[in-house]
Amino acid sequence: MFILDAVAQAAAGAPKPSMLEQFMPFIFIFVIFYFFLIRPQQRKAKTHQDFVTNLKRGDSVLTTGGILGTIEGLTEQFVTLQVSTGVKLRVLRAQIASPMENNKEDTKKK
Repeated sequence: MFILDAVAQAAAGAPKPSMLEQFMPFIFIFVIFYFFLIRPQQRKAKTHQDFVTNLKRGDSVLTTGGILGTIEGLTEQFVTLQVSTGVKLRVLRAQIASPMENNKEDTKKK
């Protein structure tokens, strides 16, 4: 019984933390999220956008769907890919995932 009175008196006399002190853990978590999640994602999106805007005819590329092809035509929104002799596909420019290096093994098999 005496312990409860002592705890109640200690709690009543303790100063309450300020608003800044209360929100400090949330601010810290947001900073961690920014540097480990948001900032790298923005950087990756910017490099992909630069890559897509600098596409040119003759580049070998890989689409997000896994299709390999050579760029035959470009418009503002679409890319025409030649995936095989006489086979052309139109895909959205944003769906081009990455450039592909010409592989010597692929040319030997054909």
